[in-house]
Amino acid sequence: MNIVEAIRTRKSIRKFKSDPVGKSTIREILEIAARAPSAENTQPWEFTVITGDLLDRLREENVKKIKEFAVPPKEMEYLMVERPKGSIYRKRQVEIAKKLFKLMDIPREDLEKRASWLERGFRYFEAPVAIIITADKSLSIQGSYMDVGSVMQNICLAALNYGLHTCIENQGITYSDVLRKLIEIPDSKRLIAAIAMGYPDWEFPANKVESDREPIDNIITWCGL
Repeated sequence: MNIVEAIRTRKSIRKFKSDPVGKSTIREILEIAARAPSAENTQPWEFTVITGDLLDRLREENVKKIKEFAVPPKEMEYLMVERPKGSIYRKRQVEIAKKLFKLMDIPREDLEKRASWLERGFRYFEAPVAIIITADKSLSIQGSYMDVGSVMQNICLAALNYGLHTCIENQGITYSDVLRKLIEIPDSKRLIAAIAMGYPDWEFPANKVESDREPIDNIITWCGL
């Protein structure tokens, strides 16, 4: 698969097979991904790879928090940002949700199904691998996010070379207190994102969704040409 094909075919997977992914394969993907650009070669990213029984415990603890209506720790408040109502950004968010709910046969009024759907992200979509990306708190959050965005894209693209797929998600780091307790991530590290990774279950309806993209001419301003 060439790079253009990888970029065009990458998509978020919301249910994975239970098949394990070898440590050497994960290491190769991260080694490739770490060639991402970063400001002044800062390379702020650090990876915590979670698999096996520990990942299952993490899923259970996250879902327990959800069912208790637990408020995320203050340090994760920056994740709780709503898209402005009436904006194109909110419209795109709603449109993809409608597509997913239609494929999953989740009526708007079915609160039980909607709650079950919400839990999926906190369970890392049943992926056999969860990658937690952190950066040192001594670095600015803005700079860390920009650089980590590059390495996340590289992980998602490199994974395709091994027949693996991914889903970048915030839900997997929302309850930082759970992660810090089970994985012993130090307070000096800022949780940036989680990536679920594994072999996709193509029979799962939501994995058939195709997200739209704004026509490119709508978001280009040509100057001097």
